[in-house]
Amino acid sequence: THIATPDGTVLMNTSTPNSGLAKGGSGDVLAGMIASFLAQGSEPKIAAAVGCALHSEAASRCAGRLTKRAMLPSDLIGELPGVFAMD
Repeated sequence: THIATPDGTVLMNTSTPNSGLAKGGSGDVLAGMIASFLAQGSEPKIAAAVGCALHSEAASRCAGRLTKRAMLPSDLIGELPGVFAMD
């Protein structure tokens, strides 16, 4: 994932790609995470970068627990407490 900002900065999420995210609703989870960070006062560039990184970590945990084929967007949400605590 590349995150491009109006000032020309390009940030790259280099975590392992996860085909389990290729399901309807996964992007909605990411958008909600980013919106939440923005609502809490994060700078847009940081909100997008942190949202992508945490979303990827949640997806990796889901894939490890459920497999990429079986995981659902709602499973990502269930992984977030552990991701935020980095358990």
